[in-house]
Amino acid sequence: MPLPDTVQEQVNRATGLGFDGIIVYVDKKGNEPEFFAAGYKNKEEKIPADPHSIFKIASISKLYHAVAIAKLVRENQLSLDKNLADYLPELKGRIENAEAITLRMMVQHRSGIPNYTDTYMYWAAPKETAEENLALVLDQPANFAPGTDYEYSNTNYLLIDRIIQRVLGYDTFDYIQAKILDPLQLKNTYASIQDVDIDDVMSGYYVGYEGDLKYDNIDVMLATAEDLGKFIRALNDGSVFKDEKEQEIYSSIYRYEHTGLIPGYQSIAKYHKDIDTVVIQFTNTVDFEGYNWNLHEIIYNRIIKILKKNNS
Repeated sequence: MPLPDTVQEQVNRATGLGFDGIIVYVDKKGNEPEFFAAGYKNKEEKIPADPHSIFKIASISKLYHAVAIAKLVRENQLSLDKNLADYLPELKGRIENAEAITLRMMVQHRSGIPNYTDTYMYWAAPKETAEENLALVLDQPANFAPGTDYEYSNTNYLLIDRIIQRVLGYDTFDYIQAKILDPLQLKNTYASIQDVDIDDVMSGYYVGYEGDLKYDNIDVMLATAEDLGKFIRALNDGSVFKDEKEQEIYSSIYRYEHTGLIPGYQSIAKYHKDIDTVVIQFTNTVDFEGYNWNLHEIIYNRIIKILKKNNS
């Protein structure tokens, strides 16, 4: 299929590929940010896609948590080399190798702790609380010895959230709000769907299922594409960090881009250095067979090609 001339044309094509709605945000340095949308924000009510809708960013939230870790390490409130049993002694004997798994390993997905979302039929009936999710992997064998391999595990970040709360004595998101969101003036990033007007949230859909999934997975971070784009810009230009030391800590533990995927919501957040451009893409139709995700990536990559072609 020939590459269209404009981002909007490519975005419009997404609705013919099985996506109910799509949002794209483009921030090229020196230009005003551009917003693109097609399809529906809510297909039952035939409400058109709104590029300023709030969206569940799922695992992209790990970037915010990793920045929080870097800041707390810089403040000497956390140590990357202390182990899980040091921070959460109640898990000694409940999570295999708790005395050998360091905070650094958890941040980098090198802990060997099983992923609770990979447990049998998890997405058929997701758990409501962190406690219930953690219970799914307690007393289970490790997937590998700590530090010997890499395997993406949401359990790592569930535990990181708990460690931060234990050290601070208050909610992790309150720290993210004070140290990341407020300094960057990001007013449309939220800890939970309970913190927003539900009508501002883009509906989410699963292929073959008629219901609106925005009421599920309530404790997932949400943001507008613009807020997320501003964060990704600040992460990559270093302005989210207090100083070079803090940025060095971050660079030693985590990445500068991320994707998100939960039922009804898939997202890509990246900075493209060669064109000095941040591109965020949200689509609100998911299947877990991988087909929709592959299309989501293809659309994103074609948008990047259009931007590079128009930049040359």
